[in-house]
Amino acid sequence: MDFTSLTFSNVSRHFGRRRALSSVSFAVHAGQVVALLGANGSGKSTLLSIAATLLEASSGEVRYGEVTARGGGASLRRAIGVLGHDLYVYPELSAAQNLRFFGHLYGLDKVEHRVAAALAAAALADRADDPVSTYSRGMRQRLALERALLHEPRLLLLDEPFTGLDDPSSLALRGRLAHLRERGGIVLLTTHELEAIEALVDAAYVLVRGRVQPLINGVGSLRERYRRQVEA
Repeated sequence: MDFTSLTFSNVSRHFGRRRALSSVSFAVHAGQVVALLGANGSGKSTLLSIAATLLEASSGEVRYGEVTARGGGASLRRAIGVLGHDLYVYPELSAAQNLRFFGHLYGLDKVEHRVAAALAAAALADRADDPVSTYSRGMRQRLALERALLHEPRLLLLDEPFTGLDDPSSLALRGRLAHLRERGGIVLLTTHELEAIEALVDAAYVLVRGRVQPLINGVGSLRERYRRQVEA
């Protein structure tokens, strides 16, 4: 499925009496990398879960181009890649086995070629047959990113993708995201590593207690502008 935007329109999400999101409206377009900024518990992960079709909004609407999550069905979900706090890799399997499993799950062609390319991109070719349980946190993070990109998603959703990455791996991740943007992909991410995304993001939104507002343009770094806005 091809679509050129992800649009939230007055989206709210309640968990019992707790309101995690309140009337959230914004859009991300093809060829954009957009950051969601906010403190822990501000609603960022809930918003990403709704975008990933893992949660339904209590009210409001999410559209992928002209299609809703229910209308898009399985073909829509195949166009989405997700990297969350749960990395969705099996520790008892090797990196190669994990990627093969997800490649077949997505019904991809040339699975072995894709797996080899993903292992090379993750700098894990020399550990391809080792159980993931023996990997460091950073190695697991790199593998999980390649798992999320294996099917060449139209929309990539990343929750704290720089966790556990050293400087070379962080640089490689930024390069992957820049390449995806150049190809017209849509990237929505959350991170506390604002310096890492400073030169990469096209726009940023701030979540405060479930409400969203665009990050105000002005003088200073991304972190400085974010701090001024949440402290105002």
